[in-house]
Amino acid sequence: MKIMITGGLGFIGSHLAQKFENEGHQLIILTKSFSKKKNIRKTPKIKIEKTDITNFKKLGHSIDKHKPQLIIHLAGQTSHSKSFENPFVDIDSNSKSTLFILEKIRKMKNPCSFILGSTFIVIGKPKKLPVDETTMCNPTTIYGTNRLSSEFFCKIYHNLYGIDTKIFRITNSFGPREQVIPNKNAINYLINQAYKGEKITIFNEGNFFRDLIYISDVISGIYTIFKKGKSGELYWISSGKKTWFYQLGKYLEQFTSSKIEFVKTPKYTKKVDVGNFVVNNKKLKSLGWKPEISVKDGIQKTLEYFDHI
Repeated sequence: MKIMITGGLGFIGSHLAQKFENEGHQLIILTKSFSKKKNIRKTPKIKIEKTDITNFKKLGHSIDKHKPQLIIHLAGQTSHSKSFENPFVDIDSNSKSTLFILEKIRKMKNPCSFILGSTFIVIGKPKKLPVDETTMCNPTTIYGTNRLSSEFFCKIYHNLYGIDTKIFRITNSFGPREQVIPNKNAINYLINQAYKGEKITIFNEGNFFRDLIYISDVISGIYTIFKKGKSGELYWISSGKKTWFYQLGKYLEQFTSSKIEFVKTPKYTKKVDVGNFVVNNKKLKSLGWKPEISVKDGIQKTLEYFDHI
């Protein structure tokens, strides 16, 4: 199958491209820049094109030229703080790009399939845990709102035009190739700080939990949705387990020379943070998938990765 992946050199995209390439698929990777080109090994089955997803003319040209059978849309602005700094950029990147691709697919002679990557941030602060695919969404950020609108675009284009769409939402993911930026990728940032032996700060005495999932389990989840997921449906990809941040801190102290400092949560973070979060992932499990890597093992694997870059 000919598959186009937007954001295909990024954290999830590069791992996913590797999986699809190993399974014999032909890949077209769209990327905003070549700065992460080392994330993908060169093979005859992989083409990489420099295409900004907010340049709709160029994005449309790439789709017309390659005529993919499936588009997996992963690219986008992923920082909630940046979504407040540049809200219109966030709309173009996370909302309009999805609508543009779906409209492009609608006009195809032979419409291709579409898989959208989304985020737990669309939920906002959940009133009840665990959340699942039926939980009401009330996002607290512009980023989450734009991601949620993309999900609704998928549902509308599936219901009205019969386009084959699938959506997956990921909880806090971590592992090799993820960026180490505090306001974007908190888990990998903390692991990297620990690796460098630096002091690690964790909010609220570590008395909060998230549903953390290692990258290989994310990729197997996406591939399961690709192979077995039902058209028009949404699936959560998560470990389904609580990881308390004081426990995360203990793991980092155990595996590195770093020390944890617990600090008060900033007022801004309190306003937009989703708080405690865990997912019931039984819908994806019903397709035969299950997570394999524990948080503890995932941290060790990520530390080993830092040893080799």
